[in-house]
Amino acid sequence: MKHLIAPSLLAADFGHIADAVKLINESEADWLHIDVMDGVFVPNISFGFPVLKAVQPLLQKPMDVHLMIVEPEKYVQRFRDAGADVITVHAEACVHLHSVVQQIKSSGAKAGVSLNPHTPISQVLHILEDVDMVLVMSVNPGFGGQKFIYSALDKIRQLREEITVRNLDVLIEVDGGIGLQNAEEVLRAGANVLVAGSAVFKAENPIETIHRLKSIGVNNILV
Repeated sequence: MKHLIAPSLLAADFGHIADAVKLINESEADWLHIDVMDGVFVPNISFGFPVLKAVQPLLQKPMDVHLMIVEPEKYVQRFRDAGADVITVHAEACVHLHSVVQQIKSSGAKAGVSLNPHTPISQVLHILEDVDMVLVMSVNPGFGGQKFIYSALDKIRQLREEITVRNLDVLIEVDGGIGLQNAEEVLRAGANVLVAGSAVFKAENPIETIHRLKSIGVNNILV
Protein backbone atom coordinates (compact mmCIF):
# COMPACT_ATOMS: atom_id res chain seq x y z
CA MET A 1 0.00 0.00 0.00
CA LYS A 2 1.03 3.60 -0.47
CA HIS A 3 2.13 5.20 2.79
CA LEU A 4 -0.15 7.62 4.63
CA ILE A 5 0.66 11.14 5.83
CA ALA A 6 -0.95 12.38 9.05
CA PRO A 7 -0.02 15.99 9.85
CA SER A 8 -0.19 16.77 13.56
CA LEU A 9 -2.48 19.59 14.66
CA LEU A 10 -0.23 20.13 17.68
CA ALA A 11 2.18 22.08 15.45
CA ALA A 12 -0.50 24.31 13.91
CA ASP A 13 -1.35 27.88 14.92
CA PHE A 14 -3.96 27.39 17.65
CA GLY A 15 -5.41 30.80 16.84
CA HIS A 16 -6.31 29.59 13.35
CA ILE A 17 -7.27 25.94 13.77
CA ALA A 18 -10.03 26.16 11.16
CA ASP A 19 -7.44 27.33 8.63
CA ALA A 20 -5.20 24.39 9.54
CA VAL A 21 -8.08 21.96 8.98
CA LYS A 22 -8.86 23.61 5.65
CA LEU A 23 -5.22 23.15 4.64
CA ILE A 24 -5.42 19.44 5.48
CA ASN A 25 -8.61 19.08 3.46
CA GLU A 26 -7.02 20.73 0.42
CA SER A 27 -3.78 18.76 0.64
CA GLU A 28 -2.78 15.16 -0.10
CA ALA A 29 -2.74 14.37 3.62
CA ASP A 30 -4.57 11.17 4.46
CA TRP A 31 -5.40 11.76 8.14
CA LEU A 32 -5.32 14.60 10.67
CA HIS A 33 -3.34 13.54 13.74
CA ILE A 34 -4.54 14.99 17.05
CA ASP A 35 -2.43 14.58 20.19
CA VAL A 36 -4.44 14.59 23.40
CA MET A 37 -2.29 15.27 26.49
CA ASP A 38 -3.50 15.28 30.09
CA GLY A 39 -0.59 16.81 32.02
CA VAL A 40 -0.21 13.53 33.93
CA PHE A 41 1.02 10.88 31.49
CA VAL A 42 2.98 13.65 29.74
CA PRO A 43 3.97 17.09 31.08
CA ASN A 44 1.80 19.17 28.77
CA ILE A 45 -1.95 19.62 28.33
CA SER A 46 -3.31 19.96 24.79
CA PHE A 47 -6.70 19.35 23.19
CA GLY A 48 -9.93 18.17 24.77
CA PHE A 49 -13.39 17.19 23.62
CA PRO A 50 -14.56 20.72 22.66
CA VAL A 51 -11.69 21.13 20.19
CA LEU A 52 -12.29 17.74 18.59
CA LYS A 53 -16.01 18.45 18.30
CA ALA A 54 -15.24 21.79 16.64
CA VAL A 55 -12.79 20.21 14.20
CA GLN A 56 -14.91 17.19 13.27
CA PRO A 57 -17.56 18.93 11.11
CA LEU A 58 -14.85 20.87 9.25
CA LEU A 59 -12.61 17.89 8.58
CA GLN A 60 -12.97 15.85 5.38
CA LYS A 61 -10.27 13.32 6.30
CA PRO A 62 -10.16 10.67 9.06
CA MET A 63 -9.31 11.93 12.54
CA ASP A 64 -6.35 10.05 14.05
CA VAL A 65 -6.46 10.62 17.82
CA HIS A 66 -3.41 9.80 19.93
CA LEU A 67 -4.30 9.60 23.63
CA MET A 68 -1.30 10.47 25.80
CA ILE A 69 -3.38 10.15 28.93
CA VAL A 70 -3.77 7.93 31.98
CA GLU A 71 -6.83 5.68 32.26
CA PRO A 72 -7.88 6.13 28.61
CA GLU A 73 -10.58 3.51 29.04
CA LYS A 74 -12.68 6.13 30.83
CA TYR A 75 -12.85 8.31 27.72
CA VAL A 76 -12.82 6.02 24.67
CA GLN A 77 -16.50 6.42 23.82
CA ARG A 78 -16.39 10.20 24.33
CA PHE A 79 -13.48 10.51 21.91
CA ARG A 80 -15.30 8.35 19.42
CA ASP A 81 -18.41 10.52 19.81
CA ALA A 82 -16.23 13.60 19.30
CA GLY A 83 -15.20 12.31 15.88
CA ALA A 84 -12.18 10.04 16.35
CA ASP A 85 -11.83 7.47 13.55
CA VAL A 86 -8.60 6.00 14.91
CA ILE A 87 -7.94 5.92 18.67
CA THR A 88 -4.45 5.08 19.89
CA VAL A 89 -3.61 4.47 23.55
CA HIS A 90 -0.24 3.96 25.19
CA ALA A 91 0.73 0.48 26.33
CA GLU A 92 2.42 2.14 29.31
CA ALA A 93 -0.86 3.78 30.39
CA CYS A 94 -3.10 0.69 30.28
CA VAL A 95 -3.24 -1.87 33.07
CA HIS A 96 -5.57 -4.03 30.98
CA LEU A 97 -4.39 -3.25 27.45
CA HIS A 98 -6.32 -6.01 25.67
CA SER A 99 -9.55 -4.84 27.27
CA VAL A 100 -8.97 -1.24 26.20
CA VAL A 101 -8.22 -2.32 22.62
CA GLN A 102 -11.48 -4.26 22.52
CA GLN A 103 -13.30 -1.24 23.94
CA ILE A 104 -11.95 0.94 21.13
CA LYS A 105 -12.98 -1.54 18.46
CA SER A 106 -16.43 -1.92 20.01
CA SER A 107 -16.86 1.86 19.74
CA GLY A 108 -16.45 1.59 15.97
CA ALA A 109 -13.00 3.21 15.80
CA LYS A 110 -9.79 1.59 14.61
CA ALA A 111 -7.55 0.64 17.53
CA GLY A 112 -3.91 1.63 17.88
CA VAL A 113 -1.35 1.02 20.60
CA SER A 114 1.64 3.32 21.10
CA LEU A 115 5.10 2.58 22.48
CA ASN A 116 7.39 5.16 24.05
CA PRO A 117 11.04 5.17 22.92
CA HIS A 118 12.17 3.05 25.88
CA THR A 119 9.37 0.47 25.56
CA PRO A 120 10.24 -2.76 23.67
CA ILE A 121 7.94 -4.23 21.04
CA SER A 122 7.43 -7.23 23.34
CA GLN A 123 4.77 -5.12 25.06
CA VAL A 124 2.48 -5.42 22.04
CA LEU A 125 3.37 -8.79 20.51
CA HIS A 126 0.60 -10.56 22.43
CA ILE A 127 -2.09 -8.30 20.96
CA LEU A 128 -0.84 -7.73 17.41
CA GLU A 129 -3.73 -9.79 16.08
CA ASP A 130 -6.19 -7.49 17.85
CA VAL A 131 -4.94 -4.05 16.81
CA ASP A 132 -5.18 -2.08 13.57
CA MET A 133 -2.02 -0.07 14.17
CA VAL A 134 1.09 0.22 16.32
CA LEU A 135 2.42 3.73 16.86
CA VAL A 136 6.16 3.93 17.44
CA MET A 137 7.18 7.11 19.24
CA SER A 138 10.43 8.41 17.81
CA VAL A 139 10.62 11.19 20.39
CA ASN A 140 9.62 11.29 24.04
CA PRO A 141 5.92 12.20 24.13
CA GLY A 142 4.62 15.52 25.36
CA PHE A 143 6.37 18.14 23.27
CA GLY A 144 6.46 18.99 19.58
CA GLY A 145 9.58 19.93 17.63
CA GLN A 146 11.92 17.30 19.08
CA LYS A 147 14.70 15.53 17.18
CA PHE A 148 14.11 12.05 15.79
CA ILE A 149 15.50 9.20 17.94
CA TYR A 150 17.18 6.91 15.40
CA SER A 151 16.99 3.79 17.57
CA ALA A 152 13.28 3.81 16.63
CA LEU A 153 14.30 2.43 13.24
CA ASP A 154 15.29 -0.91 14.78
CA LYS A 155 11.96 -1.09 16.58
CA ILE A 156 10.12 -0.41 13.32
CA ARG A 157 12.07 -3.15 11.54
CA GLN A 158 11.33 -5.65 14.30
CA LEU A 159 7.63 -4.84 14.20
CA ARG A 160 7.50 -5.06 10.42
CA GLU A 161 9.16 -8.48 10.49
CA GLU A 162 6.72 -9.74 13.12
CA ILE A 163 3.69 -8.40 11.24
CA THR A 164 4.93 -9.92 7.97
CA VAL A 165 5.66 -13.32 9.52
CA ARG A 166 2.17 -13.43 11.00
CA ASN A 167 0.62 -12.14 7.74
CA LEU A 168 -1.27 -9.41 9.58
CA ASP A 169 -2.87 -6.24 8.23
CA VAL A 170 -1.46 -3.91 10.89
CA LEU A 171 -0.20 -0.42 10.17
CA ILE A 172 2.99 0.98 11.69
CA GLU A 173 2.72 4.67 12.45
CA VAL A 174 5.74 6.74 13.48
CA ASP A 175 5.45 10.00 15.40
CA GLY A 176 8.19 12.45 16.30
CA GLY A 177 10.83 14.36 14.39
CA ILE A 178 9.60 13.20 10.98
CA GLY A 179 10.42 15.38 7.99
CA LEU A 180 11.78 15.32 4.47
CA GLN A 181 15.25 14.65 5.85
CA ASN A 182 14.37 11.20 7.26
CA ALA A 183 10.93 10.15 5.96
CA GLU A 184 12.29 7.78 3.32
CA GLU A 185 14.53 6.04 5.85
CA VAL A 186 11.57 5.57 8.19
CA LEU A 187 9.46 4.12 5.37
CA ARG A 188 12.24 1.76 4.33
CA ALA A 189 12.40 0.47 7.90
CA GLY A 190 8.79 -0.65 7.50
CA ALA A 191 6.52 2.21 8.56
CA ASN A 192 3.47 3.09 6.51
CA VAL A 193 1.94 6.04 8.38
CA LEU A 194 4.04 9.16 9.01
CA VAL A 195 3.02 11.79 11.53
CA ALA A 196 4.56 15.15 10.65
CA GLY A 197 3.98 18.22 12.78
CA SER A 198 6.55 20.99 12.61
CA ALA A 199 7.78 19.72 9.23
CA VAL A 200 4.37 20.54 7.77
CA PHE A 201 2.87 23.42 9.73
CA LYS A 202 6.13 25.35 10.14
CA ALA A 203 7.03 24.91 6.46
CA GLU A 204 6.97 27.84 4.05
CA ASN A 205 4.55 25.86 1.88
CA PRO A 206 2.77 23.19 3.97
CA ILE A 207 0.74 21.77 1.06
CA GLU A 208 3.88 21.33 -1.04
CA THR A 209 5.65 19.68 1.90
CA ILE A 210 2.78 17.22 2.31
CA HIS A 211 2.96 16.52 -1.42
CA ARG A 212 6.69 15.83 -1.19
CA LEU A 213 6.23 13.54 1.82
CA LYS A 214 3.44 11.69 0.03
CA SER A 215 5.50 11.39 -3.18
CA ILE A 216 8.56 9.76 -1.63
CA GLY A 217 9.51 6.74 -3.73
CA VAL A 218 9.03 3.53 -1.83
CA ASN A 219 9.82 0.85 -4.41
CA ASN A 220 10.63 -2.48 -2.83
CA ILE A 221 9.42 -1.38 0.60
CA LEU A 222 7.39 -4.00 2.44
CA VAL A 223 4.36 -1.92 3.38
